[in-house]
Amino acid sequence: MCGGFVQCVIRLVFAPLPQMSAFHPVRPSAASRHVSDIIYPRSPKESMAGWVYLPRLVDKIRLHLAGRLHPDYQANFLHKGFDKLWFDRSGVLPEDLVEVVRQSVTDGEVCDWVARTVRKSDSEKAAHREYLFNHGRVGDDELKARLQMRKEQSGLGHRDDLQTFVDYIDADEKRG
Repeated sequence: MCGGFVQCVIRLVFAPLPQMSAFHPVRPSAASRHVSDIIYPRSPKESMAGWVYLPRLVDKIRLHLAGRLHPDYQANFLHKGFDKLWFDRSGVLPEDLVEVVRQSVTDGEVCDWVARTVRKSDSEKAAHREYLFNHGRVGDDELKARLQMRKEQSGLGHRDDLQTFVDYIDADEKRG
């Protein structure tokens, strides 16, 4: 039921820095200088303990705790957008999940805690999934206009296949 993709993120975030020598300073390789400084959290489509978006939220919390959450994600962190939606739907307080993630090493530990603690039915989780996967496709014209604006700001305005905010997030983070 629960898996641990976040292990590679943990290794990357907590990897020791190379030893510096007074005689041989370490310089970044040409390839590493062109790598984005953004560590993308997992897709909002991934699930944990029956909850879509939860693995992404866990990644964002881990990155925040390590001081590596990119500024692009700070405005919606925990208290806005899809982060807030997950907390509202699950009934979990943001500070409680942050503490669980802080005390855990693996996704499995977080997953087990959510499975034990969050008492929501499969139909409630399905309603959350449907809302998330259709946000931007259905609804008012203002929401659709905001999605189009985000696409244009990211150079994706030509992508008619991006019909929802979840689709947009995956494309903007180079997954689709």
